[in-house]
Amino acid sequence: MSPSYEVPAQPSPLSRRGLLAAAGAAGAAGLVTAAAPAAAAAPGSTASPSSRRRSAALVVHNARVFTGTSTHATTRHEAVAVGRDGRIIAVGSDAAVKRHVGRDTDVVDAAGGTVMSGIHDGHAHPMDAASRSLRPSLAGAEQTVEELRKTLTGFLKDSAEQEPDGWLVVEDWNPVGLLPHGTAPHHTMLDTLPTRRPIALRGGDGHNLWANQRALDIAKITASTPDPVGGKIVKGADGKPTGVLKDDAQPLVSRHIPEPDETQLADAAAKTLAEAAASGVTTFMEAVVGRDELKLYQRLAESDRLLQRIVPALRVETDMTKDPAAALAYAKKLRAEFRDVRGLRFGTVKVFLDGVIEYPAQTAALLQPYLDKDGRPTDHRGDLYVSAADYGRLSAAFNAEGWQMHAHAIGDRAVRTSLDGYAYALRKTGRRDLRNTTAHLQLVDPADLPRFAALGVVACMQLQWAARNTWTMDALLPYIGARRHRWQYPARSLQDRRAALAGGSDWPVDPLQVWNQIRTAIDREGMEGEGDLYRAEEGLSRTSSLLMHTLGTARQLRSDHLTGTVERGKAADLVVLDRDVTRCPVADISSSEVRMTLVGGTVVHDAQSSAGRAAAARVTRAAAGPRPTAYASVHGRHASCGCG
Repeated sequence: MSPSYEVPAQPSPLSRRGLLAAAGAAGAAGLVTAAAPAAAAAPGSTASPSSRRRSAALVVHNARVFTGTSTHATTRHEAVAVGRDGRIIAVGSDAAVKRHVGRDTDVVDAAGGTVMSGIHDGHAHPMDAASRSLRPSLAGAEQTVEELRKTLTGFLKDSAEQEPDGWLVVEDWNPVGLLPHGTAPHHTMLDTLPTRRPIALRGGDGHNLWANQRALDIAKITASTPDPVGGKIVKGADGKPTGVLKDDAQPLVSRHIPEPDETQLADAAAKTLAEAAASGVTTFMEAVVGRDELKLYQRLAESDRLLQRIVPALRVETDMTKDPAAALAYAKKLRAEFRDVRGLRFGTVKVFLDGVIEYPAQTAALLQPYLDKDGRPTDHRGDLYVSAADYGRLSAAFNAEGWQMHAHAIGDRAVRTSLDGYAYALRKTGRRDLRNTTAHLQLVDPADLPRFAALGVVACMQLQWAARNTWTMDALLPYIGARRHRWQYPARSLQDRRAALAGGSDWPVDPLQVWNQIRTAIDREGMEGEGDLYRAEEGLSRTSSLLMHTLGTARQLRSDHLTGTVERGKAADLVVLDRDVTRCPVADISSSEVRMTLVGGTVVHDAQSSAGRAAAARVTRAAAGPRPTAYASVHGRHASCGCG
């Protein structure tokens, strides 16, 4: 079995004592105040008798505490005390917890805002977010070919010193964003730019890359180059490459792109994790990890800049899924090499079963064929990268050794493949305790809904995508029909059948908007929606959404013994919000601001510090960035890896 979590080793940006100095005259801001002398004991605290005279390192009071426990709906708690070991020592009324205030206790006035478990993100790519931040971005814009050329010419001028051989790599290209709609990207559109440099536009969905002819030449991609396993080299009617590479064909070009400077990348990663802390995230599952990502985490840990707990999901490449022994040996070798990096907890592997569902990519694997634009069936059912038999044997091999599986599955055929694989593994190993996971679940056949609970499979969903917009309507409804469209992101249907739900962002495919994500799970509309997406059928309750993104994901990540709820003995992975998200209007949840984030009792974000203000400002700018007005990126989201 994998080792238990440890509290990250880094000091906080502000120590508990430093927090007071940074806050200045705390009374004016209302966040941190100097401690009063210890108070007499009061009834109603959850503290044990042995802890009643313990002086806390930190007390948060005047709050609405969402404990996430079975008593959260029946008992109101107003305060939390954090011990000097980074664990919660008391939860209760202000009067009850006050007795833990000592002469050197830092006291936080929550001013009526929520105190709750930190957000656990069960599927994200923070190191990819760091890498992307170092390159120019198209921000998913929709443009004519001429407008795109003008933008790229500007990027070329900004980096003119790199002529003639330096790569121009541009992030967040919208693979369906060329206007007028339906315009297909071709390398000739890039070849006319005033440069000899190789150019690669990376799709914001993580599934598409568009290269110019110079880049194709460097990669030696020609008409005779075969498609790699799990990928596609798009070719025109003449049989020649168009410059567009899908899924596992992308590395044919990307492996020739120089990596960023290690110091620069580590600095960008530190800023990325600070933004996550400012968003309230205390645990991540990094959903695609190899040696490069692990080295970066190691560097962050060694420089005391690893702020969150991290579960690295080691990617098993498609061609390795047919050799479980080799895949297992590969994962074990990486774990052995990096297992001593404090803050990491190994034991999860990631496999891609299919691609994305929106037109025109349509690489998600469907049980029934896609429709054409007029609603007529085609002979195309998408791309299934791993068979159920292979996935079952792979899952059995890893499960037998205590590893957990994490499958990317967008289409209903891929979802079924994951479940069939897990069923085989269960029969072979008898192990139900590993919490194998299927992620995304954009389309699920109703017949498969009960199988999640029956097999003990966790449904990890990215419900910020579950809104009525151009991604879910224009780019999808005509191509799958109303009957199937109804079963997009079926969160409540899964919950009603007792499936375990967990949440994730898939950042940076989507902006990291934690609280809009939680809100959208409830109203199925969110900030950007043009109406709700089956709210009556699939919207979750407020409590269910909050639990899904805290305790539910902690269970997915097998850390619920340590985090995910606010109760005595748990690690103090907490967020303090500027409002009561348990009672405010649902729409107001989206704009919640994080005043403080703690991991293991250590302050990793303080909204009143200069570093905290800067991180929060970056989060706000990213959320306010330009959005496509139609279609957006294929799947509009999902990197790594979405009525009628």
